[in-house]
Parts: sequence; structure tokens; C-alpha cells
Amino acid sequence: MRATGDPGCRPEWHTGEPSPGTPRDALRALVSPTTVAGGLTELAWVGAHALLYPLGARTEALLLDPRCRPGVQPAAVRALFAADPLAARVPVLLVHGLIDNRSIFTVMRRRLRRRGFTQVCTWNYSPLLGDVAEGARDLGEHVERICARTGHDRVHLVGHSLGGLIARHYVQRQGGGRRVESLVTLGTPHGGSVLAHLLPTPMVRQLRPGSPVLRELAEPAPDWSTPMTAVYSNLDQIVVPTVAGRCDHPDLQARNVLVRGVGHMSLPFHRGVVDEVAATLAGLRPAAPAPLADAA
Repeated sequence: MRATGDPGCRPEWHTGEPSPGTPRDALRALVSPTTVAGGLTELAWVGAHALLYPLGARTEALLLDPRCRPGVQPAAVRALFAADPLAARVPVLLVHGLIDNRSIFTVMRRRLRRRGFTQVCTWNYSPLLGDVAEGARDLGEHVERICARTGHDRVHLVGHSLGGLIARHYVQRQGGGRRVESLVTLGTPHGGSVLAHLLPTPMVRQLRPGSPVLRELAEPAPDWSTPMTAVYSNLDQIVVPTVAGRCDHPDLQARNVLVRGVGHMSLPFHRGVVDEVAATLAGLRPAAPAPLADAA
């Protein structure tokens, strides 16, 4: 499977462990044209995001876009929701990462609305947040407000980086599955990141491989029923090793999608990634297969 749009994004559906390759393969990948182009794009998006950051300091109000009404969308939008027109009405909540705010989703939010999602909102949590579980509780309260405001019983969650881990904790450990229609994570360190050893703050320590919160999320989750997709990149400069962006928990049966040549900060801006998110939320992507042991 390949995403439409930007040729630099080549998602692949993986059901097993990726091949580590040889050192020569790793070096070749590091200096490939796709990787170099992705690095330059990452720098450009980081600069653009720095300019947008002050504009995202406040959480926006959830408003229904009057331009998005059933029957008046472009043909491409109608095709996206042909199988389930009501899927366009399910609220989509975008959750940012560490030391960030909703401005990281400026482009994704606009593109999702153009693709027909009528209720797309963001949420800012405190930059001083020091605990994933606390953030998950706050997220749960915000989800309840969205449901009360919109009249919907369930929402889609899309989390970038730490935001994906907070969203996963809410669903997996705090009963959020009853409210979450689907969960998509972008560049989320499901397996931790060795770079987290460089900064000894309470929150960053929780992102270290083998931290208590990651061990908690690795525990059995027999009641998990929320479809989950983990999008990760081979050019992620924050999630190290990049394979830690996969979610391989046996109970979650996550669908792991690899994108090539897209940096950590570029993921929410990248057209191919947005296409993948839109198709996933619209229900056009297959569910992850059951484990082989179960299939037998």
C-alpha cells in the first residue's frame, strides 16, 4: 500500500517485525535522496511551526463547519464516506506532543475538514504536565465535554508523539474505549526513546524505554476493542530507535504503518500522512489481523 499525494511518503502495512538490515543498508538509507529531502523538509516545517506556535496557545472552541453538510461535498469527499456517510460526523480530537500546542495540527485540521470531517478540534494540555496518567485523565474530561457539546457518544483520537501515548493510556488504562471510535498515533514512542535519557524531567523520564508507565502499558489489555493505527517513520529524530514508534502489544492488535523519509515534526503536516489518517478514520483501512496463534 502506498499513500497518495507526496511521493516521499510510502506507508507500508507491517504485521511482523521489520528486518533490521545490515550496517551498509542503514548507511545507504541515511544518505538516500528520500532521506535527505525528508531532512530538509523537516527543517522547513520546524521553522514554520515556530512561527505558528504562539497562535496555538489557547484551546479552540469546537464549532461545526457550516460548509460541510451531507450532499454538498465535492465528489472526492463523497467517495471517502461512500461506505458510511455518518462517519464524517464523528468528532475528531487532535492531541499534540511534548512542549507543543495545537498549532502542530494547523495543516492537518484544515485538510481533514476539506476531506469532509465536519467536527475537528484540538486540545491543549499544560506544558508543565509531568505524568502520562494525569494527562490521560484530563483528556478523558475533555472528551466528555466534546460528547456533551456535540451529542455524539464517541470520538476519534489522533495523537502526535506524547499525545498518542496519553491517548493510548486513556483508552487502555482508564476506560476510554467506550468513548473512542478509533485511535491513530503519529510518531509516538510506544517503546520509549533512548533520547529521553538526555533530559531528566519527570515527564521525559516516563518516555525512557522500560519506564514504569511503559511497563504498565505493556501489561495485558484483554478488554481492548478500539481499532488502533500507529504511524511511524524511518526518519524520526525523536523516537530512537525508530522502530519504537510501532505498537506491538498482542492485545491491541495495532495496525503499524511505516512512512519513509518523513521527520518527527513533519508527520502532522505531510499530505500522505493526512491521507492515511483520513482513510483510517473513514473506515477504509483494513483492521490488523489477529495473531497467528489465534488464527490457528
